[in-house]
Amino acid sequence: MTAWPSIPFANWRESAATLHLWLQIAGKVRLALTPWVNHGWHATFYITQRGLTSSPIPYGKRSFQIDFDFIQHHVRLTTSDDAQHELPLKPQSVADFYTAFMSALDELGLQVKINTKPNEVPDPIPFYQDAAPREYDAEAVHRFWLALVQIDRVFKHFRTGFLGKVSPVHLFWGVMDLAVTRFSGRRAPLHPGGFPGLPDAITREAYSHEVSSAGFWPGGGGIDEAAFYSYAYPAPEGYSDATVQPAAAYYDETLGEFLLPYDAVRAADDPDATLLAFLQSTYAAAADLGRWNRKELECPLGLPNTPRAL
Repeated sequence: MTAWPSIPFANWRESAATLHLWLQIAGKVRLALTPWVNHGWHATFYITQRGLTSSPIPYGKRSFQIDFDFIQHHVRLTTSDDAQHELPLKPQSVADFYTAFMSALDELGLQVKINTKPNEVPDPIPFYQDAAPREYDAEAVHRFWLALVQIDRVFKHFRTGFLGKVSPVHLFWGVMDLAVTRFSGRRAPLHPGGFPGLPDAITREAYSHEVSSAGFWPGGGGIDEAAFYSYAYPAPEGYSDATVQPAAAYYDETLGEFLLPYDAVRAADDPDATLLAFLQSTYAAAADLGRWNRKELECPLGLPNTPRAL
């Protein structure tokens, strides 16, 4: 298997939908217990050497962590007082997973109430009512995670080239996308909201300041292939007509974003450089057209064990 695995969305669409809803259940637990951080950064997941983690979640004087393991295919709950519980990731209904997951929390002395209605999905069914059989293709999920490992690494390298406010590299469970966002430092106009399955108050807080945001999702939402995206809010005049790299990148008028197929990166002679070119050129389009203070906000990409020159 290459470092950048093949992850055709059509081959694991149903398993992706299953994983998406399971991540929403776990993500809503973190959301319910963690103090709000700007732009929803308190509710995300992070890539690990085995899958995804919530990082520590506060619970009174204790804390606990949720880890999805995509090598052995289980979800592990661990607490700061050395208790743990494991659940297998296997074909099962969302309702069965929800019941087992919430029961595991109870057994660990973690009583949590969450909003059981999925977000940002069409025709949402409460988790406890979604009893239809669900697929879970362990090999496909494993390959998706291997792709995330590579993307996370490149996104983190890209992140080092910015001195201004910049988000962590993190996975949002709302649409299951890995993202990194740069900020101009200026307030943005009030966002109109209107995203399906997402309260306007959350959208408006997320876009309270001008951004250039890039990310990756495995497919869905009108795009039937894994793809990288990049957008600006607010989009400056001329943004959609900007010339970006590589040649396979294009602007999608419906989504209002630049897209780059994952396979174009995977097939490139230098996938890292190809993805970095997309990230940098789309950011530069947003920053130049939006009149960001690039001289004050940017720096060379970071190097290991080398302090940034002043």
